[in-house]
Amino acid sequence: MKSSVENLSPTRVRFDISVEFNEMSSHVADAYKKVAAQVNIPGFRKGKVPAAMIDQRVGRGTVIDEAINAALPDFYTQAAREHKISVIGRPEVDIKEFVDNEKLSFTIEVDVRPEIKLPDFSKIEITVDDVTVTTEEVNEQVDALRARFGTLHVVERAVKTGDFINIDLVAKVNGEEVEGGTANDISYEVGSNSMVDGLDEAVVGLSAGDSKIFDTSLLGMQEGEQGSVTVTVKSVKERELPALDDAFAKLASEFDTLDELKADLNVRLERVKAMEQGAQARDKLVDKLVNELEIPVPEKLVEEEIHAHLEREGRLEDAEHRAEVERDTRQMFKQDFLLDEVVKTEAVDVSEMELTEYLMRSASRYGMAPQDFANRLAQTGNINQMVAEVARAKALANILNRISVVTESGKKVDLEALAPKRMADVQTDESAE
Repeated sequence: MKSSVENLSPTRVRFDISVEFNEMSSHVADAYKKVAAQVNIPGFRKGKVPAAMIDQRVGRGTVIDEAINAALPDFYTQAAREHKISVIGRPEVDIKEFVDNEKLSFTIEVDVRPEIKLPDFSKIEITVDDVTVTTEEVNEQVDALRARFGTLHVVERAVKTGDFINIDLVAKVNGEEVEGGTANDISYEVGSNSMVDGLDEAVVGLSAGDSKIFDTSLLGMQEGEQGSVTVTVKSVKERELPALDDAFAKLASEFDTLDELKADLNVRLERVKAMEQGAQARDKLVDKLVNELEIPVPEKLVEEEIHAHLEREGRLEDAEHRAEVERDTRQMFKQDFLLDEVVKTEAVDVSEMELTEYLMRSASRYGMAPQDFANRLAQTGNINQMVAEVARAKALANILNRISVVTESGKKVDLEALAPKRMADVQTDESAE
């Protein structure tokens, strides 16, 4: 096989490939076997029809077409490997010449990953927020802790934000009850906005025994469509918080005084915000590289992605939304190309332990058992994607340790000290313990 490659643009190439017919011999033999297994010719068992009889009854052209279709991917892959071209997208094939028993010539145009020149990371400086914990933030943590130890009491009054109510729900569309749209005896915190849009506004002011119908968008509806939900309040409870004193500190923690509890919460918040500096530095670095480096994107792939996105949303004619989707799509491709280039340059390897740790963290975020999460990844064919995410995380961690990170007040941040806790999953924001 002879091949050459021509750069049509920074993201597209054309292969010119010429193959001697004898290099296709195995594909031709396989094609005869495949056709023989498909045709019924009197006097011959299926799969045992001689090649000469297939040529006579079916036509050699059919066999050759089958052989060429099977051979093209092999020769194309071989040419891409020979020229060290990282191809993406669907190739476009054009058969230039075929002479039976002599040769096959064809061209292939395909999109490729662009070449990206990475900067000297040691010369990059990123500014992140200072670690400051306010009294209000500590008090918020104390209030959250008090809420956990609060007690609920039934009250005979109208619902207010912050109350806990027991409700029944019935969802309808065009007056017809939705399948699976009835739920009874649900406990709900008013103001949490954790269920159906409009529920909080609907229940405020109702008392036990009252019902109200409100319009809302139900699960599975298209944008702009609405159904109706009937909510019935069965009971109203308010939460009584424990007194904010040393007795509460002893109840809720290992500390004897409220001041000690607050001091510990302050330390914990400082640690969380210090971890967030790592995530902030990572995000700012990626944004800086994406916006400042020249990263061309394949126009054909961009347009295909935009069309698929708008088609899923049913908004193909929405010009304003198209512009927004196009901007986001280009940024997505640029970021993917950048991160893959960093992985290649840093030459990182992903160990089984790192993959397992990442899988367990991810499973926890989705509330799934690790084995169930792994099975789901295998079923959907996303194992390779997870490996790529871990590789990107490690590569980013490498370059983050080479850049200079300072706070807005000029204090140098030691990201390496944070690395052991974020290395396994630098792409996630699990730093908020």
